[in-house]
Amino acid sequence: MDAATPEPARPRLHGLVSARRAATALLLAGVAASLLAGILGGLFRLGIALPALAQAPWLGRAALDHAALMIGGFLGTVIGIERAVAAKQRPAWSAPLASAAAGLCLLAGAPAAAAVLLVLASAAFVAVNLLLLRRQPAPHTALLLAGAGAWCTGNLLHAAGSGSTSVLPWWFAFLVVTIAAERLEMTRLMRRRPAAQPALVALLAVLLAGAAASGPWPRAGGVLYGLALLGLALWLFTFDIARRTVRAQGLSRYMATCLLAGYSWLAVAGLAWAATALGGPARDLALHALALGFVFGMILGHAPVILPAVARVKLAFGGFFYLPLAALHLTLLLRLAAGFADFPARRAGALGNALAIALFALTVAAAVGAWRRRHGGRPAAPELP
Repeated sequence: MDAATPEPARPRLHGLVSARRAATALLLAGVAASLLAGILGGLFRLGIALPALAQAPWLGRAALDHAALMIGGFLGTVIGIERAVAAKQRPAWSAPLASAAAGLCLLAGAPAAAAVLLVLASAAFVAVNLLLLRRQPAPHTALLLAGAGAWCTGNLLHAAGSGSTSVLPWWFAFLVVTIAAERLEMTRLMRRRPAAQPALVALLAVLLAGAAASGPWPRAGGVLYGLALLGLALWLFTFDIARRTVRAQGLSRYMATCLLAGYSWLAVAGLAWAATALGGPARDLALHALALGFVFGMILGHAPVILPAVARVKLAFGGFFYLPLAALHLTLLLRLAAGFADFPARRAGALGNALAIALFALTVAAAVGAWRRRHGGRPAAPELP
Protein backbone atom coordinates (compact mmCIF):
# COMPACT_ATOMS: atom_id res chain seq x y z
CA MET A 1 0.00 0.00 0.00
CA ASP A 2 1.26 3.49 -0.87
CA ALA A 3 1.74 5.37 2.40
CA ALA A 4 1.10 8.67 0.64
CA THR A 5 -2.42 7.61 -0.36
CA PRO A 6 -4.67 6.37 2.51
CA GLU A 7 -6.63 3.24 1.65
CA PRO A 8 -10.12 4.85 2.06
CA ALA A 9 -9.12 7.56 -0.42
CA ARG A 10 -8.22 5.10 -3.18
CA PRO A 11 -11.80 4.31 -4.34
CA ARG A 12 -12.65 8.02 -4.40
CA LEU A 13 -9.52 8.79 -6.39
CA HIS A 14 -10.22 6.04 -8.91
CA GLY A 15 -13.83 7.19 -9.18
CA LEU A 16 -12.74 10.76 -9.86
CA VAL A 17 -10.30 9.66 -12.55
CA SER A 18 -12.96 7.47 -14.17
CA ALA A 19 -15.48 10.32 -14.11
CA ARG A 20 -12.99 12.67 -15.77
CA ARG A 21 -12.22 10.15 -18.48
CA ALA A 22 -15.91 9.51 -19.10
CA ALA A 23 -16.62 13.25 -19.32
CA THR A 24 -13.71 13.77 -21.69
CA ALA A 25 -14.93 10.90 -23.86
CA LEU A 26 -18.43 12.40 -23.93
CA LEU A 27 -17.07 15.77 -25.02
CA LEU A 28 -14.94 14.30 -27.78
CA ALA A 29 -17.73 11.99 -28.97
CA GLY A 30 -20.31 14.77 -28.93
CA VAL A 31 -18.15 17.23 -30.86
CA ALA A 32 -17.00 14.69 -33.45
CA ALA A 33 -20.40 13.06 -33.93
CA SER A 34 -22.27 16.37 -34.18
CA LEU A 35 -19.83 17.78 -36.72
CA LEU A 36 -19.64 14.66 -38.87
CA ALA A 37 -23.36 13.93 -38.75
CA GLY A 38 -24.21 17.59 -39.28
CA ILE A 39 -22.09 17.70 -42.43
CA LEU A 40 -23.45 14.39 -43.75
CA GLY A 41 -27.00 15.43 -42.89
CA GLY A 42 -26.56 18.69 -44.79
CA LEU A 43 -25.34 16.79 -47.83
CA PHE A 44 -28.23 14.34 -47.51
CA ARG A 45 -30.66 17.26 -47.74
CA LEU A 46 -29.21 17.90 -51.20
CA GLY A 47 -29.48 14.25 -52.21
CA ILE A 48 -25.84 13.34 -51.56
CA ALA A 49 -25.11 10.27 -49.44
CA LEU A 50 -22.55 7.50 -49.31
CA PRO A 51 -24.19 4.26 -50.47
CA ALA A 52 -23.22 2.52 -47.22
CA LEU A 53 -24.99 5.22 -45.18
CA ALA A 54 -28.03 5.94 -47.35
CA GLN A 55 -30.32 3.71 -45.24
CA ALA A 56 -28.85 4.59 -41.84
CA PRO A 57 -31.65 5.88 -39.55
CA TRP A 58 -29.42 8.50 -37.95
CA LEU A 59 -28.69 10.10 -41.33
CA GLY A 60 -32.32 11.13 -41.78
CA ARG A 61 -32.34 12.53 -38.26
CA ALA A 62 -29.09 14.40 -38.97
CA ALA A 63 -30.67 15.94 -42.07
CA LEU A 64 -33.73 17.00 -40.10
CA ASP A 65 -31.71 18.43 -37.19
CA HIS A 66 -28.81 19.79 -39.26
CA ALA A 67 -28.86 23.24 -37.65
CA ALA A 68 -29.27 21.94 -34.10
CA LEU A 69 -26.33 19.56 -34.56
CA MET A 70 -24.00 22.15 -36.06
CA ILE A 71 -24.88 25.10 -33.82
CA GLY A 72 -25.81 23.34 -30.58
CA GLY A 73 -24.03 20.00 -30.63
CA PHE A 74 -20.82 21.14 -32.33
CA LEU A 75 -20.27 24.89 -32.01
CA GLY A 76 -22.08 25.22 -28.68
CA THR A 77 -19.90 22.50 -27.21
CA VAL A 78 -16.66 23.89 -28.65
CA ILE A 79 -17.41 27.43 -27.41
CA GLY A 80 -18.54 25.99 -24.08
CA ILE A 81 -15.22 24.17 -23.69
CA GLU A 82 -13.32 27.38 -24.43
CA ARG A 83 -15.33 29.29 -21.80
CA ALA A 84 -14.97 26.48 -19.25
CA VAL A 85 -11.20 26.57 -19.67
CA ALA A 86 -11.30 30.34 -19.07
CA ALA A 87 -13.56 29.98 -16.02
CA LYS A 88 -11.29 27.40 -14.33
CA GLN A 89 -14.29 26.07 -12.38
CA ARG A 90 -15.43 22.44 -12.59
CA PRO A 91 -19.19 23.31 -12.73
CA ALA A 92 -18.48 25.35 -15.88
CA TRP A 93 -18.00 22.08 -17.74
CA SER A 94 -21.68 21.23 -17.29
CA ALA A 95 -22.54 23.46 -20.28
CA PRO A 96 -20.41 21.69 -22.93
CA LEU A 97 -21.19 18.29 -21.42
CA ALA A 98 -24.92 18.94 -21.77
CA SER A 99 -24.64 20.24 -25.34
CA ALA A 100 -22.42 17.31 -26.34
CA ALA A 101 -24.99 14.92 -24.89
CA ALA A 102 -27.73 16.80 -26.76
CA GLY A 103 -25.99 16.14 -30.07
CA LEU A 104 -25.77 12.43 -29.30
CA CYS A 105 -29.44 12.36 -28.27
CA LEU A 106 -30.45 13.93 -31.58
CA LEU A 107 -28.64 11.19 -33.46
CA ALA A 108 -30.12 8.52 -31.19
CA GLY A 109 -33.67 9.63 -32.02
CA ALA A 110 -34.46 11.41 -28.75
CA PRO A 111 -35.20 15.00 -29.87
CA ALA A 112 -37.21 15.90 -26.76
CA ALA A 113 -34.33 14.95 -24.48
CA ALA A 114 -31.93 16.81 -26.78
CA ALA A 115 -34.07 19.95 -26.61
CA VAL A 116 -34.08 19.85 -22.81
CA LEU A 117 -30.31 19.29 -22.72
CA LEU A 118 -29.73 22.25 -25.03
CA VAL A 119 -31.78 24.47 -22.73
CA LEU A 120 -29.80 23.23 -19.71
CA ALA A 121 -26.51 23.69 -21.59
CA SER A 122 -27.27 27.26 -22.56
CA ALA A 123 -28.59 28.14 -19.09
CA ALA A 124 -25.34 26.85 -17.60
CA PHE A 125 -23.45 28.77 -20.27
CA VAL A 126 -25.22 31.98 -19.24
CA ALA A 127 -24.11 31.33 -15.65
CA VAL A 128 -20.50 30.77 -16.77
CA ASN A 129 -20.44 34.01 -18.71
CA LEU A 130 -22.02 35.86 -15.80
CA LEU A 131 -19.18 34.57 -13.63
CA LEU A 132 -16.61 35.75 -16.17
CA LEU A 133 -18.28 39.16 -16.40
CA ARG A 134 -18.10 39.55 -12.62
CA ARG A 135 -14.42 38.62 -12.73
CA GLN A 136 -13.64 40.96 -15.60
CA PRO A 137 -16.24 43.70 -16.08
CA ALA A 138 -15.60 44.84 -19.65
CA PRO A 139 -17.61 45.51 -22.81
CA HIS A 140 -16.49 42.30 -24.50
CA THR A 141 -17.44 40.07 -21.54
CA ALA A 142 -20.83 41.80 -21.39
CA LEU A 143 -21.33 40.99 -25.07
CA LEU A 144 -20.30 37.38 -24.46
CA LEU A 145 -23.06 37.20 -21.85
CA ALA A 146 -25.52 38.67 -24.37
CA GLY A 147 -24.50 36.01 -26.89
CA ALA A 148 -25.08 33.30 -24.29
CA GLY A 149 -28.51 34.76 -23.62
CA ALA A 150 -29.31 34.63 -27.33
CA TRP A 151 -28.42 30.93 -27.45
CA CYS A 152 -30.60 30.25 -24.40
CA THR A 153 -33.51 32.14 -25.96
CA GLY A 154 -33.21 30.18 -29.19
CA ASN A 155 -33.04 26.88 -27.31
CA LEU A 156 -36.14 27.74 -25.28
CA LEU A 157 -38.04 28.54 -28.48
CA HIS A 158 -36.77 25.32 -30.04
CA ALA A 159 -37.90 23.29 -27.03
CA ALA A 160 -41.30 24.98 -27.22
CA GLY A 161 -41.71 23.84 -30.83
CA SER A 162 -41.21 27.19 -32.57
CA GLY A 163 -40.25 27.12 -36.24
CA SER A 164 -36.93 27.97 -37.84
CA THR A 165 -38.02 31.54 -38.61
CA SER A 166 -38.10 32.20 -34.86
CA VAL A 167 -35.25 29.95 -33.72
CA LEU A 168 -32.47 30.38 -36.32
CA PRO A 169 -32.03 34.16 -35.84
CA TRP A 170 -31.37 33.59 -32.13
CA TRP A 171 -29.00 30.67 -32.75
CA PHE A 172 -27.01 32.65 -35.29
CA ALA A 173 -27.07 35.71 -33.02
CA PHE A 174 -25.30 33.57 -30.41
CA LEU A 175 -22.46 32.90 -32.85
CA VAL A 176 -22.31 36.39 -34.36
CA VAL A 177 -22.36 38.23 -31.02
CA THR A 178 -19.73 35.86 -29.59
CA ILE A 179 -17.41 36.47 -32.54
CA ALA A 180 -18.00 40.23 -32.40
CA ALA A 181 -17.19 40.24 -28.68
CA GLU A 182 -13.89 38.43 -29.31
CA ARG A 183 -13.00 40.88 -32.08
CA LEU A 184 -13.88 43.84 -29.83
CA GLU A 185 -11.41 42.51 -27.28
CA MET A 186 -8.73 42.36 -29.98
CA THR A 187 -9.30 46.00 -30.98
CA ARG A 188 -7.87 46.99 -27.60
CA LEU A 189 -4.49 46.49 -29.27
CA MET A 190 -5.03 49.36 -31.69
CA ARG A 191 -6.13 52.95 -31.46
CA ARG A 192 -9.77 53.28 -32.39
CA ARG A 193 -12.28 56.09 -32.71
CA PRO A 194 -14.37 56.89 -29.60
CA ALA A 195 -17.58 56.02 -31.45
CA ALA A 196 -16.40 52.53 -32.44
CA GLN A 197 -17.50 50.66 -29.33
CA PRO A 198 -20.93 52.35 -28.98
CA ALA A 199 -21.53 51.71 -32.69
CA LEU A 200 -20.81 48.00 -32.25
CA VAL A 201 -23.11 47.74 -29.24
CA ALA A 202 -25.86 49.51 -31.17
CA LEU A 203 -25.48 47.18 -34.16
CA LEU A 204 -25.66 44.08 -31.98
CA ALA A 205 -28.71 45.51 -30.18
CA VAL A 206 -30.38 45.91 -33.58
CA LEU A 207 -29.40 42.32 -34.41
CA LEU A 208 -31.04 41.01 -31.24
CA ALA A 209 -34.10 43.18 -31.88
CA GLY A 210 -34.33 41.67 -35.35
CA ALA A 211 -34.09 38.19 -33.87
CA ALA A 212 -36.89 38.99 -31.40
CA ALA A 213 -39.09 40.42 -34.17
CA SER A 214 -38.49 37.58 -36.62
CA GLY A 215 -41.06 35.31 -34.99
CA PRO A 216 -44.10 37.62 -34.80
CA TRP A 217 -43.11 39.86 -37.74
CA PRO A 218 -40.89 37.81 -40.09
CA ARG A 219 -40.68 40.47 -42.80
CA ALA A 220 -39.69 43.41 -40.60
CA GLY A 221 -37.58 41.28 -38.27
CA GLY A 222 -35.70 39.65 -41.14
CA VAL A 223 -34.91 42.96 -42.82
CA LEU A 224 -33.71 44.42 -39.50
CA TYR A 225 -31.59 41.33 -38.85
CA GLY A 226 -30.03 41.42 -42.30
CA LEU A 227 -29.20 45.12 -42.08
CA ALA A 228 -27.57 44.52 -38.69
CA LEU A 229 -25.37 41.78 -40.20
CA LEU A 230 -24.39 44.12 -43.03
CA GLY A 231 -23.63 46.92 -40.57
CA LEU A 232 -21.51 44.58 -38.46
CA ALA A 233 -19.50 43.57 -41.53
CA LEU A 234 -18.81 47.23 -42.28
CA TRP A 235 -17.81 47.83 -38.64
CA LEU A 236 -15.38 44.92 -38.73
CA PHE A 237 -13.85 46.08 -42.01
CA THR A 238 -13.40 49.54 -40.54
CA PHE A 239 -12.19 48.86 -37.02
CA ASP A 240 -10.86 45.31 -36.76
CA ILE A 241 -7.12 44.84 -36.33
CA ALA A 242 -7.12 42.30 -39.20
CA ARG A 243 -6.89 45.10 -41.77
CA ARG A 244 -3.44 45.89 -40.35
CA THR A 245 -2.17 42.41 -39.55
CA VAL A 246 -2.92 41.22 -43.09
CA ARG A 247 0.29 43.04 -44.04
CA ALA A 248 2.29 40.98 -41.52
CA GLN A 249 3.83 37.56 -42.09
CA GLY A 250 3.17 33.97 -41.05
CA LEU A 251 0.28 33.13 -38.73
CA SER A 252 -0.80 36.77 -38.30
CA ARG A 253 -1.30 37.20 -42.05
CA TYR A 254 -3.14 33.87 -42.32
CA MET A 255 -5.53 34.79 -39.50
CA ALA A 256 -6.19 38.21 -41.00
CA THR A 257 -6.88 36.67 -44.40
CA CYS A 258 -9.42 34.30 -42.83
CA LEU A 259 -11.09 37.15 -40.98
CA LEU A 260 -11.34 39.56 -43.90
CA ALA A 261 -12.72 36.85 -46.19
CA GLY A 262 -15.26 36.00 -43.47
CA TYR A 263 -16.33 39.62 -43.17
CA SER A 264 -17.05 39.67 -46.90
CA TRP A 265 -19.36 36.70 -46.53
CA LEU A 266 -20.99 38.36 -43.52
CA ALA A 267 -21.91 41.33 -45.71
CA VAL A 268 -23.32 38.97 -48.36
CA ALA A 269 -25.30 37.13 -45.69
CA GLY A 270 -26.79 40.39 -44.42
CA LEU A 271 -28.00 41.40 -47.86
CA ALA A 272 -29.33 37.89 -48.58
CA TRP A 273 -31.07 37.67 -45.20
CA ALA A 274 -32.92 40.92 -45.84
CA ALA A 275 -33.76 39.84 -49.41
CA THR A 276 -35.16 36.54 -48.13
CA ALA A 277 -37.39 38.38 -45.66
CA LEU A 278 -38.73 40.46 -48.54
CA GLY A 279 -39.62 37.31 -50.48
CA GLY A 280 -36.47 36.75 -52.54
CA PRO A 281 -35.11 33.23 -53.21
CA ALA A 282 -31.94 33.78 -51.17
CA ARG A 283 -32.43 31.58 -48.10
CA ASP A 284 -29.60 29.16 -48.89
CA LEU A 285 -27.33 32.10 -49.68
CA ALA A 286 -28.18 33.82 -46.40
CA LEU A 287 -27.77 30.75 -44.19
CA HIS A 288 -24.60 29.34 -45.69
CA ALA A 289 -22.81 32.62 -46.38
CA LEU A 290 -23.26 33.22 -42.65
CA ALA A 291 -22.64 29.69 -41.37
CA LEU A 292 -19.84 28.58 -43.70
CA GLY A 293 -18.35 31.78 -45.08
CA PHE A 294 -18.36 33.76 -41.84
CA VAL A 295 -18.55 31.35 -38.90
CA PHE A 296 -16.37 28.58 -40.33
CA GLY A 297 -14.04 31.22 -41.73
CA MET A 298 -13.55 32.39 -38.14
CA ILE A 299 -12.94 28.80 -37.03
CA LEU A 300 -10.24 28.30 -39.65
CA GLY A 301 -8.61 31.57 -38.61
CA HIS A 302 -8.66 31.08 -34.85
CA ALA A 303 -8.03 27.33 -34.61
CA PRO A 304 -4.20 27.59 -34.74
CA VAL A 305 -4.35 29.82 -31.65
CA ILE A 306 -7.30 28.38 -29.73
CA LEU A 307 -6.47 24.68 -30.12
CA PRO A 308 -3.12 24.90 -28.29
CA ALA A 309 -4.79 26.74 -25.41
CA VAL A 310 -7.90 24.58 -25.11
CA ALA A 311 -6.89 21.11 -26.29
CA ARG A 312 -3.35 21.27 -24.92
CA VAL A 313 -1.75 20.45 -28.24
CA LYS A 314 0.90 22.32 -30.19
CA LEU A 315 0.98 22.62 -33.94
CA ALA A 316 3.49 23.77 -36.54
CA PHE A 317 1.95 26.51 -38.68
CA GLY A 318 2.84 26.63 -42.37
CA GLY A 319 1.60 27.86 -45.71
CA PHE A 320 -0.32 24.61 -46.19
CA PHE A 321 -3.06 26.08 -43.95
CA TYR A 322 -4.08 28.24 -46.91
CA LEU A 323 -5.17 25.15 -48.89
CA PRO A 324 -8.35 24.34 -46.92
CA LEU A 325 -9.05 28.07 -46.61
CA ALA A 326 -8.97 28.53 -50.38
CA ALA A 327 -10.95 25.31 -50.89
CA LEU A 328 -13.69 26.44 -48.50
CA HIS A 329 -14.21 29.84 -50.11
CA LEU A 330 -13.94 28.65 -53.70
CA THR A 331 -16.42 25.81 -53.20
CA LEU A 332 -18.73 28.12 -51.28
CA LEU A 333 -18.60 30.53 -54.20
CA LEU A 334 -19.52 27.65 -56.51
CA ARG A 335 -22.38 26.64 -54.25
CA LEU A 336 -23.86 30.09 -53.70
CA ALA A 337 -23.09 31.84 -56.98
CA ALA A 338 -23.24 29.25 -59.77
CA GLY A 339 -25.50 27.10 -57.60
CA PHE A 340 -28.02 29.92 -57.26
CA ALA A 341 -29.51 28.95 -60.63
CA ASP A 342 -27.97 25.52 -61.19
CA PHE A 343 -28.81 22.77 -58.68
CA PRO A 344 -25.99 20.39 -59.75
CA ALA A 345 -23.51 23.23 -59.13
CA ARG A 346 -25.05 23.76 -55.70
CA ARG A 347 -24.62 20.09 -54.89
CA ALA A 348 -21.03 20.09 -56.17
CA GLY A 349 -20.27 23.18 -54.10
CA ALA A 350 -21.80 21.64 -50.97
CA LEU A 351 -19.73 18.49 -51.43
CA GLY A 352 -16.68 20.71 -51.88
CA ASN A 353 -17.52 22.53 -48.63
CA ALA A 354 -17.54 19.22 -46.78
CA LEU A 355 -14.24 18.16 -48.33
CA ALA A 356 -12.69 21.53 -47.44
CA ILE A 357 -13.66 21.06 -43.79
CA ALA A 358 -12.22 17.54 -43.87
CA LEU A 359 -9.04 18.91 -45.46
CA PHE A 360 -8.76 21.46 -42.66
CA ALA A 361 -9.09 18.70 -40.04
CA LEU A 362 -6.33 16.75 -41.79
CA THR A 363 -4.22 19.90 -41.99
CA VAL A 364 -4.52 20.47 -38.25
CA ALA A 365 -3.66 16.83 -37.54
CA ALA A 366 -0.63 17.08 -39.85
CA ALA A 367 0.47 20.29 -38.11
CA VAL A 368 0.25 18.59 -34.70
CA GLY A 369 2.28 15.66 -36.04
CA ALA A 370 4.84 18.02 -37.57
CA TRP A 371 5.33 19.76 -34.22
CA ARG A 372 5.78 16.43 -32.45
CA ARG A 373 8.39 15.33 -34.96
CA ARG A 374 10.32 18.56 -34.53
CA HIS A 375 10.09 18.88 -30.75
CA GLY A 376 9.11 15.45 -29.43
CA GLY A 377 6.40 14.79 -26.93
CA ARG A 378 2.85 13.61 -27.21
CA PRO A 379 -0.10 16.03 -27.26
CA ALA A 380 -2.52 15.62 -24.39
CA ALA A 381 -6.24 15.26 -24.96
CA PRO A 382 -8.46 17.89 -23.33
CA GLU A 383 -9.55 16.81 -19.86
CA LEU A 384 -11.72 18.31 -17.17
CA PRO A 385 -9.86 19.89 -14.25
